[in-house]
Amino acid sequence: NTVNDLAKTLIFFGLVLVGMGIFAAFFDKVPGLGKLPGDIFFRKGSFTFYFPLTTCVLLRLILTLAFTIFGKK
Repeated sequence: NTVNDLAKTLIFFGLVLVGMGIFAAFFDKVPGLGKLPGDIFFRKGSFTFYFPLTTCVLLRLILTLAFTIFGKK
């Protein structure tokens, strides 16, 4: 049933958001995340540019793996 699947999906993402909120409340930073080799950091005077390229790729791989494992019916 499409409505039942939608309800399960919304409950799942709600639990994920609650889990992320609890994690963020207890941990200020994840050690090493955001300072990986390949992250782009540029500073010139008062201008700072930071793009966590490697961090984004790593998180994408982890989330893809998690959704692949837990997304199967």
